[in-house]
Amino acid sequence: MMNNMSAIPKTMSAIEITEPGDPDVLRLTERPTPLPAENEVLIRIAAAGVNRPDVLQRRGLYPPPPGASDLPGLEAAGEIVAVGEDVEGWSTGDKVCALFTGGGYAQYALANAGSCLPVPKGLSIDEAAALPETFFTVWANVFDDAELKAGETLLVHGGTSGIGVTAIAMAKAFGAKVIATTGSDVKCRAAMRLGADAAYHYEQDNWEEEISKSGGADVVLDIAGGDFVARNLVCLNAGGRHVSIAFLRGMEATVNIFTIMQKRLRLSGSTMKARSFEDKTRLAEGLHAHVWPLLETGAIRPVIDQVFPLAEAAKAHTHMESGAHTGKIVLKIGG
Repeated sequence: MMNNMSAIPKTMSAIEITEPGDPDVLRLTERPTPLPAENEVLIRIAAAGVNRPDVLQRRGLYPPPPGASDLPGLEAAGEIVAVGEDVEGWSTGDKVCALFTGGGYAQYALANAGSCLPVPKGLSIDEAAALPETFFTVWANVFDDAELKAGETLLVHGGTSGIGVTAIAMAKAFGAKVIATTGSDVKCRAAMRLGADAAYHYEQDNWEEEISKSGGADVVLDIAGGDFVARNLVCLNAGGRHVSIAFLRGMEATVNIFTIMQKRLRLSGSTMKARSFEDKTRLAEGLHAHVWPLLETGAIRPVIDQVFPLAEAAKAHTHMESGAHTGKIVLKIGG
């Protein structure tokens, strides 16, 4: 270890999941401060993002991978205070935002060195905390996997969610058209203000027919699953790519195989938490090269809905599950 750990407290405040259940199972507790191992950095957390996978973990539906922290929290921003052996490119004092396999709801957290990115110039620490989970996810699925290109059309469900606002911003910045679906007329208008070219109320509109008539979609980023999958395939153009990253409407779908064959469609899916650190490092390098400059010029801006103190993590989860938010929910932890 390349630094003096004496200034780092032996214990820290953190939010733990006492048992699977509703938001009130989140409890403020004291835990030993972790120490960085090989290729890890220890970050003093200033702010952490709240994400849908945190809610699933709290309910007992998305356990952490082997060896990961049992604490929730997949992203945060702060200052590196210690580095493990063989860490290259990072030093104590560096301000970073990072993707975690868990542990972000705490005063200190460990991150693999390759899963860290510098806090973009011009962004606050709260804004930086809202970047990693959705930016890694959108970059990996929309651009790396589905290979969205300028001039193509992206359909994203949940257009005002954290994933949705990130997908809209990134796709527009790279010259694509964006169609969003949301759960209300108010949110449709919000999606349009955020840059979507069209928005549909997914419970009231025959959105697949409308999208098909208006030119179709080339890529679908699907957080819905269930009955939406077959409807997504209807509005995909020939050669279209369908990427599943969540299943809010159900884990099972019935699809027309002939539609897939006839249109030469490609269906894929992924989770971020279980990806290898090597893969996350590759994605971080892509983000740093292609997306971070857009954040620093203001071409892309993170959207923060509300900031809660760490001790009010249960309120933050309740707010997320209400569906009332537009953009990211953040926990404020340190200075």
